[in-house]
Formats: sequence, structure tokens, C-alpha cells
Amino acid sequence: MDRLVSMRIFVKAAQLGSFAAVAEAMGLSPQMVAKHVAALESHLGTPLIHRIIRRQHLTDIGRMYYDRCQIVLTEVEEADAIVLDMKATPAGIIRVNAPVTFGTHALSPFITRYLGDYPEVEVELTLSDRIVNPAEENVEVIIRIGELTDSAMVAWPLSPYKIIACASPAYLARRGSPQIPADLHHHDCLVYGFWSASLPCRWFFSQDGRQEEVRPEGRFRSNDWKALMQAAVAGYGVTLGPEDVLKDEINKGNLVRVVPDYDGPSRPMHVLVPAARKQTVKIRCFTQALRAAFPPAAKTDLRQAV
Repeated sequence: MDRLVSMRIFVKAAQLGSFAAVAEAMGLSPQMVAKHVAALESHLGTPLIHRIIRRQHLTDIGRMYYDRCQIVLTEVEEADAIVLDMKATPAGIIRVNAPVTFGTHALSPFITRYLGDYPEVEVELTLSDRIVNPAEENVEVIIRIGELTDSAMVAWPLSPYKIIACASPAYLARRGSPQIPADLHHHDCLVYGFWSASLPCRWFFSQDGRQEEVRPEGRFRSNDWKALMQAAVAGYGVTLGPEDVLKDEINKGNLVRVVPDYDGPSRPMHVLVPAARKQTVKIRCFTQALRAAFPPAAKTDLRQAV
């Protein structure tokens, strides 16, 4: 007889207190219930249940075996559930939050490809540069740029958010091409955000582990980076922005990277899910695809955000 089936019947007999009750609950005959229990006792070489007229109770060994059977059967059920879960097709709504620029230029194309692969999935994407509370705003997947501080989230690293400096060919033909960070002091820089003399904007570049700081100056400042990129394409100066976005304009010939031998600023980027939320098929599949599309520079294990 199948030992797992016999164990299930034995556990049910211990819980219900009679073979007749087990037979009714499991759709078996009392004789078949007795055969399964007898098969276990024969295999183990010891009685598990003392049976007397209208009453039965577990032996001392039977009680210990009952406890272990419950553990074994629970683990078998969990193993089956994992396999069935992995075979399931992702479906339902995934609510995602991401920073504005990354979400617009890099994440949105990924999502449309993902929706093509999984027709039963829907994605609701909100873009915001502020830190959202997933519980309050009903968000299931969050992408964050920068250091992590939220211990209630589980995080996987994505590829770092790299920043580079670019200008248009027309601008560089007029003003020359900056080769080192110090050259930027002599150029019109397109500055993101609004700064003051007491709190100046700073751009950082590094080479061979050595970092250099530039305080950019220019006549055009904005809190919308897309406006600065368009100004750079139009030939009004040097912009500092995300490589994933600027590379499209570089490939089109609209922009050229400047200070090419130096690395621009780089910030860590992660995909996060609430630690308390069960990782369903739709969430696990989406985050795995996201990590494959934006792989980190080096392999890093899943960790709790701190």
C-alpha cells in the first residue's frame, strides 16, 4: 500500500477516534481503513492503535508516530504547493511604483514587453520621486534609487543607476569637447534643480578610484530633467543625466558623451516588495523578469532592506 496514503488515514483515525468515522470522512470502507493502519503497524513492527469495542486510543509509540506523520504530511503538501505554484500562469493586477525618469524611459518599455509575454497580467504603474508607503498606497512592487532605509521591505539589487554627461555635436563644435571634469568650468551646464550660493549644485566624476568635484554653472536650470535633455539636444549646453535614457539620443547622433574617460555618479537601484506580503506567482514572476532585464553588476543575494 502507498505509505503516504496509509499515514494520512492513520492521522485521520487518531483525530476522529474510530475507523467508521474515518471511512465516512474519506469515502472508504471501514475494512480498507483497518487495512491501511494494519499495513503501517506491520511495516513498523509495533501496534499504533489499541482497539477495543467502540473505543480506540493511540499507543505511546502511536502518539510519537502521529506527531511525526503530521510533520511529514505537512511538508509533502507544502512541496506539492510549491511545484503547483511554479507551474501556475501569472495573472491579475500588479501595482508598481517607480521613479519618474526611470519609469518613463526604461521601465515602461520593459512592462509592455512583459505584458506581451503574460496576457493574463495587468500592470498599474505610478511614477513618483518620493518614497511611497506600500501599505497606505496599495503598492506591491517598488523600484527605488539610492540607499535603502526601510526594514519592512525585501530587496533585490538591480543594475546601478549610472549618470553621464552629454552635449550635442553642434554645441561641441562651437565650444570644444570637455575631456576632464575641470573643463566643465568653461562650459554652459544645464543644471537639474534650483540651487543657491549657500547650497551649490555639485557634479562628481571618478577615475581609478579618485573622485573630482565640479560646481556647474549655466543659464538654464530646471526641476524637470527631460526639459534639460531637450535643451542639450538643441545645443544649449552640457547635461548630466541617466545613461539608460541618454544612450538613445547618443545612438541617434543627437548627443555625444563628454568627459568620456571618467565615470559619472552611480546610485544603487533595487526592486522591493513588502516583507509581510506573500510572494504570489504574479509578483515572483514579475520581479524575476525585472532582475533579468536590469541585472546588477555583481551577483548579490536577496536581502532585507535596512
